[in-house]
Amino acid sequence: MTSSESETAAPRPRHPEKAHRPDQASPRKPAWIRAKAPTSREAAEVRRLMRDKKLATVCEEAACPNIGECWKRRHATFMILGETCTRACAFCNVRTGRPDALDPDEPDRVIESVAAMALKHVVITSVDRDDLADGGARQFQRCVAGIHAAAPGTTVEILTPDFRDKAGALETVMETPPEVFNHNLETVPRLYPSIRPGARYFASLRLLQRAKELAPEVFTKSGIMVGLGETREEVLQVMDDLRAADVDFLTIGQYLQPTRKHAAVDRYVTPEEFEDYARLARAKGFLLVSATPLTRSSYHADRDFEALRAARLDRLRTA
Repeated sequence: MTSSESETAAPRPRHPEKAHRPDQASPRKPAWIRAKAPTSREAAEVRRLMRDKKLATVCEEAACPNIGECWKRRHATFMILGETCTRACAFCNVRTGRPDALDPDEPDRVIESVAAMALKHVVITSVDRDDLADGGARQFQRCVAGIHAAAPGTTVEILTPDFRDKAGALETVMETPPEVFNHNLETVPRLYPSIRPGARYFASLRLLQRAKELAPEVFTKSGIMVGLGETREEVLQVMDDLRAADVDFLTIGQYLQPTRKHAAVDRYVTPEEFEDYARLARAKGFLLVSATPLTRSSYHADRDFEALRAARLDRLRTA
């Protein structure tokens, strides 16, 4: 192919594995699902910094509905290990396919961006990198260690992949423990084959449990989406499983379909149902619960971290 032909060639599909699937129709969004576009001056500054540093954010890549609100507050979630995921989850908008080689300078650019944004609490996530021997574990560790060294007062929250079949990967990550270790279960176990086929529910649970065993002082966190066809009883069982794994913080949010090629929304869970889930989760012993239609893993993460610390102190005082 000549250079001119290459320039005019059709762009590569973002989700090639979904391109030939039939469209999945979802119900119309209700009034309580409303998001703000990232049009503020602060959002433009965050976008410009990410472009200058050649960094990705899950805010953009996953089409997060809260991007306008978060970026106005100059809070962005860094997405490391590149922009292409080796999995093909039915719910996720992140690009899939064969990723580029790992960028050894990426942690340094994350650290520089944290300083430029004067962040007091940082959230770092990643794509899945099944092609890497350690699944990207050392890149996480380098980011956490670098931020702690450059900005000792800044707390770090990481949202990791499952490191499936990557022996020693979690131990590598926890060589430099973050303040919060997050790994999302995403959905109930019955729906894994259709929604999260590359993962295993109980392996993800064990990852969370093992993180707490390696660093008991670290807060552990996990989240699920609802509206995918799960039952109330299944959600309550997930809560019990997470508490058995000693997870501190639970997030529950409404699944929103990124494109018509992704899994359809089964239904929109009402705000009252979210309040009920939050009440039940608190009764089961979670230190903190965030359950609203627009809750996402890193939504208000800085405020939630302060609430987590306060909740732990309160529990220790009353123990």
